[in-house]
Amino acid sequence: LEFRRVLFRSEPTGIGGRSKDNATLQTHRTEAVPNGVASATTACTEPNDALVQFIEVQKSYDGKILVVKDLNLDVARGEFLTMLGPSGSGKTTCLMILAGFEPTTNGKILLNGRSINDVPPHKRDIGMVFQNYALFPHMTVAENLAFPLKVRKVPAGEVVDKVNRALEMVKLQGFDNRRPAQLSGGQQQRVAVARALVFEPQLVLMDEPLGALDKQLREQMQYEIKHIHENLGITTVYVTHDQAEALTMSDRIAVFNDGVVQQLATPADLYEKPENDFVAGFIGENNRFYGTVSEVNGSTCTVKLDENSTVTAEKVDVGGVGARATLSIRPERVELLGQEGSMANRLSGRIEELIYLGDHIRVRMTVAGNDEFIVKVRNSANMQYDLKEGDEINVGWNTKDCRALKPIDD
Repeated sequence: LEFRRVLFRSEPTGIGGRSKDNATLQTHRTEAVPNGVASATTACTEPNDALVQFIEVQKSYDGKILVVKDLNLDVARGEFLTMLGPSGSGKTTCLMILAGFEPTTNGKILLNGRSINDVPPHKRDIGMVFQNYALFPHMTVAENLAFPLKVRKVPAGEVVDKVNRALEMVKLQGFDNRRPAQLSGGQQQRVAVARALVFEPQLVLMDEPLGALDKQLREQMQYEIKHIHENLGITTVYVTHDQAEALTMSDRIAVFNDGVVQQLATPADLYEKPENDFVAGFIGENNRFYGTVSEVNGSTCTVKLDENSTVTAEKVDVGGVGARATLSIRPERVELLGQEGSMANRLSGRIEELIYLGDHIRVRMTVAGNDEFIVKVRNSANMQYDLKEGDEINVGWNTKDCRALKPIDD
């Protein structure tokens, strides 16, 4: 954390822990939390497993509008947790608060069971990786890695050993005497990762560290960071707006929107079982229909689409009969059906566009009034259908693969 000059903002009027001002901010708290939104503390499996705890954390920059609203979140020891969300969702603000670059407006942050609200950044024992690398241009790679060790007054003999181990960890042996300008973007990012880990912090924070890299290098670095984490077992909090990045690297993902964690889950559960309309639309690609609930049968429901077709789906957070619903179906869960094919849901459609993507063919169709309905057809030697634009064909999917959600604007 010594690698970046930190400018602390002076608190605007209305912030700073005064009871009167805090009372004003309470009026901006959400009175009711929608179904599917994670507002209560999501604890780890065991109470003592949490290394980081956000407890009722609020953040406002102007004393009026909360950009982080009552955040309760636990990060387990050794976990790789990603904060994912669109720009302005509050994810980076939470990371900056945890790093000590921003103060909380209300609430408490615990690190290893101890409050760190009043602990300055350089005393939190946290490593930080920035998007712009933040390497010292006048220092060699070895000198950049040695800097956090020397600041901590590590003996010279140990510094050399730790630097060499860090270079080996990120596969940059032989680069120790180069300066940052003599390295590629990927190599600079590896140095930044090594520098955050070289002094063996209890927690590492990463703020969109791969955002400046090209697609191929970004994907390579995702796996490298994931493997480093697996080998070291160090607790990591990672911020990104890239869904694929989050799904690839994380043990759990916290999806942020409007300062609130919408869902906290493993990558598989987040993708397969979104708990609300926002998460379903934000994570991955999905087909959507809109309609009204006409029947409820336990954990499933029947929805009459606005176009008059009927679909059965898993009932997630929609209301009872008469409630509006958004239906979400992943493209890879949809199958093309012949005349004899049968599934729980079966609708007719028209092929509007075929896009060849190598391992699969992306088929855009009009189905039940939705002309952006996507089916992903595996490109195999025994493809059942000779697909052409303009063809009429049936599509189908299982009830368990279709989720009925309360519309965002409802």
